[in-house]
Amino acid sequence: MRLDNVRLATMSGAGYGLVDDGALVIESGRIVYAGSASAAPDAAERVDGDGVLVTPGLVDPHTHLVYAGNRASEWEARLNGATYEEIARSGGGIASTVRATRGASSEYLYASALARLETLCANGVTTVEIKSGYGLDLPTERRMLRVARMLEAAANVRVRTTFLGLHSVPPEFAGRPDAYVDLVCEVMLPTLAAEGLIDAVDAFCETIAFTPEQVRRFFAAARLLKIPVKLHADQLSDGGGAQVAAGAYALSADHLEYANVEGIGALARSGSVAVLLPGAFYFLRETQRPPIEALRAAGVPIALATDCNPGTSPIVSPLAVMNFACTLFGLTPLEALRGVTINAARALGMRHETGSLERGKRADLALWDVAHPAELAYAIGARPCVARYVHGKRLIASAA
Repeated sequence: MRLDNVRLATMSGAGYGLVDDGALVIESGRIVYAGSASAAPDAAERVDGDGVLVTPGLVDPHTHLVYAGNRASEWEARLNGATYEEIARSGGGIASTVRATRGASSEYLYASALARLETLCANGVTTVEIKSGYGLDLPTERRMLRVARMLEAAANVRVRTTFLGLHSVPPEFAGRPDAYVDLVCEVMLPTLAAEGLIDAVDAFCETIAFTPEQVRRFFAAARLLKIPVKLHADQLSDGGGAQVAAGAYALSADHLEYANVEGIGALARSGSVAVLLPGAFYFLRETQRPPIEALRAAGVPIALATDCNPGTSPIVSPLAVMNFACTLFGLTPLEALRGVTINAARALGMRHETGSLERGKRADLALWDVAHPAELAYAIGARPCVARYVHGKRLIASAA
């Protein structure tokens, strides 16, 4: 199939990779040509793109899409002066969602997560990471990961599952976090891995969650199983999370508001991606921005994600996140688009498969009714996506 009369933003190289008189040729779900129409090989089927902008399909590399309930009351409490840590220590926060998720059926988890995922897809997403972490026991974590796997076919999207085993200490292990880490490393992780439910693991390294030593033990157990690692790092305080992630050669270190210079240097040396989550920064009304200039200076790739979750980022629009990243963090529109394409793919260990329009990569595309890619980060609430291609299959964007 040859897609003609389009403008391409290939995202190859350092810029947008704009091709005004563009064409794409797809065979067996793969890109065989992306460039000027004048040099494009012919194909039996030709499709008129009607002048749209084509980018790689967007990649959301950090979500918590599968959960039950909501935490609107906590949001109201924060607006009235309560802090995130105060809410967490009083039994709210993650613990509140754990209670709701443990009590929810697979059918409920599937239906509610699918609605959120369909909205992401309507905004151009073709690949999404989905974490567990709201079960904190084997049956519920397994149920969450199975639901995440089921969502892939239902929403015509690529799903990567992450076992967020160290998210919070469950109530039955109150005061015994090391015993819970034992359970995760010795029972939950190997069981779920053997069932083929895990593409990566993640942990929350923070004063209200798990220590660097506990996280390193979890990562060592994952390494023995050859499972990649990711980390919620330095969101609320400088706890050395970036160094922990870098030391494990993590795919990514996420949040990083309080990351120090040494941690950023370690990330640069390890090749880990900095996944920034401006939706959580906005929703929590934080004031400590991630160290953008230091990340740039060190050459750490910057990705963006929605962090869709019920407590700190109930956001299902990667375009809104791009706008927040530009407005609140000072990223350029180019950096923002790289953050949800090529760098986001790298944060999932998938940069050789997706994230740019290049020969050999999967034909995962997003088609936009805009004149220039900078517009994708410009209009808050806009829905310019007109279609997606997932592995070469055209899907019309819905109004979800």
